[in-house]
Amino acid sequence: MADSSSTYQAGGSGDQPKKSIIPDRAAIDHVDTDPAAQLLNLTKSDSEKDIPIEEEGAHSQGVIRERGHSEAENEATVDRDHDEPSQKTVGAPASSMSTMSPTSSSLMPIAPELMGHLMNSMTPPGVNIAGSNNVVNISCHVQSTGSVQLATSSSQLDPVPSPGPVPTPDHVPPPNQESDVPDTMSTFIQELKETGKALYDKIQPIPYIKDELDSVDKVFIEVGLERRVGKDSWKKLGSYHDIFPKEKGNPRIQIIEGDPGYGKSTLALQMVYDWCNEVSGSPFSGPDILICLNLRQLKGITSIAQAIKQCSLPFDSKLKLLDVEQLISKSNIWVIFDAYDEYPDQHNKVNFVMQMLKGKIGQHVNILLTTRSSCIPPALGARTGRIRLTGFDNAAQERYIRKVVTGDDEVVKKVLKHLNINPTLGVLCRAPLFSVMYAHLTHKGSMLHEISSVTGFFGHMISCFLSHTQNKLSGADESPENLQTHADTHAALDKLAFEALTSKMQQLVWDRTFFVGELGEVFYKLYVDVGILVEEKETHIPAPGKVPQHKTVVRFYHKLFGEWYAAYHLIECVKSRSYILPENINLYDLKFLFMFACGLDQPGGSQVIKLLGERKDGAESVVLCAPQLKEWSHDIQTTVRRIVSSGIDIYISDSRLLQQSTIQLLELASQHKIPISQVMLLESFSSVDPDSLPLVLRSGLCLPPLSTLKELVIWTEPGREVTVDEWTGILNYTNQCQLLKKLKLDLCLLPWMDSFPTSLGSVEVRWVTAIDGHEYTLQSGRWQNWRSGGILTRGAYDDLNEDSGEILTRGAYDDLVTKFRERCSDTPWQERRRAERE
Repeated sequence: MADSSSTYQAGGSGDQPKKSIIPDRAAIDHVDTDPAAQLLNLTKSDSEKDIPIEEEGAHSQGVIRERGHSEAENEATVDRDHDEPSQKTVGAPASSMSTMSPTSSSLMPIAPELMGHLMNSMTPPGVNIAGSNNVVNISCHVQSTGSVQLATSSSQLDPVPSPGPVPTPDHVPPPNQESDVPDTMSTFIQELKETGKALYDKIQPIPYIKDELDSVDKVFIEVGLERRVGKDSWKKLGSYHDIFPKEKGNPRIQIIEGDPGYGKSTLALQMVYDWCNEVSGSPFSGPDILICLNLRQLKGITSIAQAIKQCSLPFDSKLKLLDVEQLISKSNIWVIFDAYDEYPDQHNKVNFVMQMLKGKIGQHVNILLTTRSSCIPPALGARTGRIRLTGFDNAAQERYIRKVVTGDDEVVKKVLKHLNINPTLGVLCRAPLFSVMYAHLTHKGSMLHEISSVTGFFGHMISCFLSHTQNKLSGADESPENLQTHADTHAALDKLAFEALTSKMQQLVWDRTFFVGELGEVFYKLYVDVGILVEEKETHIPAPGKVPQHKTVVRFYHKLFGEWYAAYHLIECVKSRSYILPENINLYDLKFLFMFACGLDQPGGSQVIKLLGERKDGAESVVLCAPQLKEWSHDIQTTVRRIVSSGIDIYISDSRLLQQSTIQLLELASQHKIPISQVMLLESFSSVDPDSLPLVLRSGLCLPPLSTLKELVIWTEPGREVTVDEWTGILNYTNQCQLLKKLKLDLCLLPWMDSFPTSLGSVEVRWVTAIDGHEYTLQSGRWQNWRSGGILTRGAYDDLNEDSGEILTRGAYDDLVTKFRERCSDTPWQERRRAERE
């Protein structure tokens, strides 16, 4: 190619266009300060920008390409479509300004405030820049041979070896050619698997048992899973293998939600195990790349590539950030974002996780995001699936005990026995975290089966941990008395946990040095030995081109442990009657904090419930907390009276813990003679126990007859056909509720009955049919149309249709029943009915 003929001027005048190779200040400020500009676009990185230095059509073309930051350097290249090697030299400062031509240098002034950006963000590896406090001028010399020389007007130059031929626009090297690693993809996968193995090989079922770490596959038991199939409908899944449906067009983003301790993180690690070990039959062994990122560790990270580089690759990895960007842009990649509820940047207006969830970047990535049910990301797209964990059923609890704890049949029966006879324990142990600890501690002789409240269970569990560790450490560095003192005196930890959890930006990880300074070395060491506090190594890259920093951070074994200690501080706070709960507190997210507080201290708990009752969003928290109190003061009764006077709903979607707490609250309200205006069972009714007459919910819990209940509404699931035995049982249940005035059944098909219990007396029974939506009332043993007042005779019942009560023939009724079943054919109830008949 001929010599360059364009003249570039840094100042003055000339006939040729003026083009600076340095972006203007506004562009630099945008790159440095705008978080959105740093988010990785996986098809073309926002951090990779082409800045032209010559207008299109000129003989000498080139760009300065600012690449993504690497761990220890920030790369830049100057590309020219010449075949000769280029040379780069930078010397001392100069003050003159000149032009660049084929035979002369162009000296362009660089303002001092831009020099730092040039040095840190645009300097190729190996270039030595000497600067001063004054204006620094750099020359760019395009020689006739095609090579490039950067220099200043000073005579002192530091030569740098030529990087070799510079590619032309028609010859761009493949991505791997720019890496120092020969085979980047195989290295990437190998390092990801090494890191993944380090995660799933350290499962610790009991905090203080640190010498019995297991691989996740040794302890993993499938929990119950349900997929959301409508606004309020959920369908049971057979396995976690079914999370990503095989059908075309299904969501590539799945939100996996569950209450605390329901096994979200354990499930994520099992998926990692499947991929790392290429488990046959698992869909999670299929993608090219599967990465699990704990969102708790991603504070301040602005791209998925940066997160992978910093958290999922070994510290000594030779792969650069640019390598990671290129590899994930062309791969079938699945990313697991674990613990969104613990993500420090979730409240930032712009964060890369939300950008990926909304499909603005990384559209080719399959995403699984785990989170507490109380912390679902907002404004998700239509192509987002919802999966929820429903915990361990009795069969899963038995499988875990046999697989992990003991295979002794007698011991297994003994451990399971108490779960069946203690309703509170049974509900708690639906959460795998509690079930696992109950099984291990009971096997070791603990008396957890005698516990009757959430607070009692957790408190006894903490005591077991501390007692075991104290016995283990006695006679070492501290006497048992000193250890007990440290175990019982934890006000500093209480305050730290409370302030961290109730702040607008929850803090769940602390620097070890800070923590030790707040708590003291002996206290800190004891709680780490117990396992309540967990140390982790963290690598932090403070800025591009800076040396990575390593530090030890500390967190609670589980967020629930933080809520336990925070509850102690809340009790101290409410002793001041002027204390008000911070408005920013998510009551449902911290429900265990308030439950623990109510169970720890009777007077303080009463004050907590009063504060919760004064909040518009506090009713559900009162339902959860009131049963934790052993006695109800006048203030508590007043608060409960206000809540039950507006009616209580039990949804099928409510957790078992919430359903159990609701039932306990209703029972206690009846015992205190507090009138209950209405109880509505929203798709949660299952059957009636023929012996003891409680209503059995679909969760397996039982609602006993309530002496002060005034109205009962049963809204069945779509397609439900109530049997004669079920209908009889419901009517008998109402006889046990002395103050009941109304019974209503919605959107179901009731059976015909020739006679009804005469003891119904003044109870108004209303029925909204699933066929035509008309309401009927039972009076004097006959169904009467609620709207028209017409009597619903046996013949009229057989001839129900969608018209206004016109009588049909029996044949027409049979057709109507067929239509009803066809209309509801895709409902879970009708599917079960067909399966049973087949």
